[in-house]
Amino acid sequence: MSRIAILGAGAWGTALSISLARRGGHSIALWSFLPDLAEQMRETGENLLFLPGYTVPADVLVTSELPAAVREADLVVCVTPSEHLRGTLSQVAPLLTRDQIVVSATKGLEETSLLRMSQVIASLTDNACGVLSGPSFAAEVAAGAPTAIVAASAVPGVAQIVQREFSSPTLRLYTNDDVAGVELGGALKNVIALAAGVVHGLDLGYNPGAALITRGIAEITRLAVACGGRRQTLAGLSGLGDLVLTCTGSLSRNRTVGTELGKGRQLADILEGLEGKVAEGVRSTSAALGLAARYGVEMPITEQMDAVLHRGKSPKDAIRELMTRPGRDE
Repeated sequence: MSRIAILGAGAWGTALSISLARRGGHSIALWSFLPDLAEQMRETGENLLFLPGYTVPADVLVTSELPAAVREADLVVCVTPSEHLRGTLSQVAPLLTRDQIVVSATKGLEETSLLRMSQVIASLTDNACGVLSGPSFAAEVAAGAPTAIVAASAVPGVAQIVQREFSSPTLRLYTNDDVAGVELGGALKNVIALAAGVVHGLDLGYNPGAALITRGIAEITRLAVACGGRRQTLAGLSGLGDLVLTCTGSLSRNRTVGTELGKGRQLADILEGLEGKVAEGVRSTSAALGLAARYGVEMPITEQMDAVLHRGKSPKDAIRELMTRPGRDE
């Protein structure tokens, strides 16, 4: 029986635990940074804070003690918000043995260093690393809705191990060795989803949403390729697939934040209303622009979204500026 540690008891970490338990054949530990949340989950069998309405099976060990979570785990899956990955893994790294595999299931970029999550992991440990990404709302995975995602690793055999351990009748995994493409697709789609939400909040109809998705994937692909990713990866589940889901689905936190911005609300008030939940696109926007500047890549949608988020630009002015840019070939 494989042992899997899930570090991060937010919606996605909880959903992965439920999916793995439903599949069977694993010993699962779910670590929460919040001791009170861990206690509440043990008492009620439910994550009332981040994923209410879904039962966490009793055989999932819910704990706030990191050593108890990672001890003897075959896979250590990091599902913390991107801003907390380094701090959490700094505590975990001394506890790891060489044969444990570390997997990132966080879709984001480190704001200060501009590193992808697997690069943060590599800076703290020599353990083999993989990533999980793709179109996957936590609530639907927890409910057992058919979902397809991607496991990626540059280390031979690691993606296949993750695929074998996580695959089930309701969760299908594909493998890829293009870690940069898979991670950047997952991180940058959140930025475009913010913009799609703005369009929705302004009630502009369907045309601009289609334009944003199409030009958004072009923008994401330019940067991913510049960073060493492959163009075909961004046409797959972790690129176009995740982008479509996050730009159109009402369960998307990033789209929700954009929608409220389009309605005229202030960012601070919107984020406070998320009650501890994270919209990774808010942080990833600045990091994406930092990467774009480093590699000389043009990202007009990201630039305008950053201006709306962090410089008080009117969403209507941002859209107007995008629409009146000089003409060019597609």
